[in-house]
Amino acid sequence: MTQSKVVSLDLVRQMKDAEALDPLYEQRIARMDKLELLEEMVRFQEERARSGQLTLAMMIRGRVLFKALETNAETQELKILSGSYRRHLEHEEEALRTSVLSQG
Repeated sequence: MTQSKVVSLDLVRQMKDAEALDPLYEQRIARMDKLELLEEMVRFQEERARSGQLTLAMMIRGRVLFKALETNAETQELKILSGSYRRHLEHEEEALRTSVLSQG
């Protein structure tokens, strides 16, 4: 098996695992108040800084988190910022999925 197929199969597994966690994370996020959402955003950004890259699981969690922040934003600035970052994560996730499908 070629290296690209091994990478592709590994990414497919990662995608399935991350997507399985998505509903659980969505439920957790839905129960958070505005302060807890902001604290979760800080944790997300710290994890992103520590890892140095966006993993697929982080992209999916971030998409859920920033959608909730966008929906619950009290200021127009936070709404714009969270919406922009959510769209960025969606774009990154789609680009990763496209690259996996084109390799496989």
